[in-house]
Amino acid sequence: MSRRILVVGDVMTDVIVVPEGPIVKGSDRRATVRSRPGGSGANQAVWLGAMAADVVFAARVGHADKAMYKNYFRGLGVVPALAADREQPSGVLVTIVDPDGERSFLTDRGANLNLCAEDLPESLLDDVGLVMVSGYSFFAPGPRAAVQELFGRARARGIPVAVDPASVGFLVEVGVAQFLSWTEGADWIFANESEAEALTGVAGYEAQMRALGQRFGTVVIKRGRLGAALGDRDGVRVMLPAPVVTVLDSTGAGDAFAAGFVAAHLAGDDETTALGKGIAAGARAVQSIGGQPG
Repeated sequence: MSRRILVVGDVMTDVIVVPEGPIVKGSDRRATVRSRPGGSGANQAVWLGAMAADVVFAARVGHADKAMYKNYFRGLGVVPALAADREQPSGVLVTIVDPDGERSFLTDRGANLNLCAEDLPESLLDDVGLVMVSGYSFFAPGPRAAVQELFGRARARGIPVAVDPASVGFLVEVGVAQFLSWTEGADWIFANESEAEALTGVAGYEAQMRALGQRFGTVVIKRGRLGAALGDRDGVRVMLPAPVVTVLDSTGAGDAFAAGFVAAHLAGDDETTALGKGIAAGARAVQSIGGQPG
């Protein structure tokens, strides 16, 4: 099996806001404000690059930013396959980080909303061992049609596909039943407990595992501070705890986890080892600000 990974997803500029305390409506609050590259798909690709994985990243960016982003990704070990959009600027995400490390998002997806089938040619699948798609790509009609066509081509070639739901808010907005119909049959799903509960309507990772296993080949549930679990329709096969670390920012932790797991899996590690490496990557991610390796 090829070790090359094709990641499809959003490119965003993350504007990260860390207030010194609760936001005061109608008044000021001192805060640290930083801007850096982000986006769920971009985060996964960059984490994979940091792990020396063979990774190709396909996305759409504003025309003015294409050269900058190509150089950025190449410098981080990622092969960029970027389309340029002359109508929309690159996406922007404002992240407000609470004192406990939890975050809230304000999203302008910009050029990402215009991802189309022409941006994902058949040649992208050459020598690929796994296709990873961020759930954000399913939340708008154009990108959804593009990635569904890509999924069909991947399956025709016998290439496994993986989905990360990415956003509870958008899952609820588009409808859980719709999202499941668009993604059912994927070989892998990486979901946190909130996403898993939204998708299944049941509480508890063991019940969620069995429910999601009816629709996806292998289920990985990210449990944050409690670690992660892996299994299928028959239930949990592996469950590991997470190390105790100081959480500065949970942005991108799930992306880092998925990258750590996938890199290990395609390198030949068994499920337990791959799950442990995913957890370790997620733990590393929460100890720095931003969604990509510090």
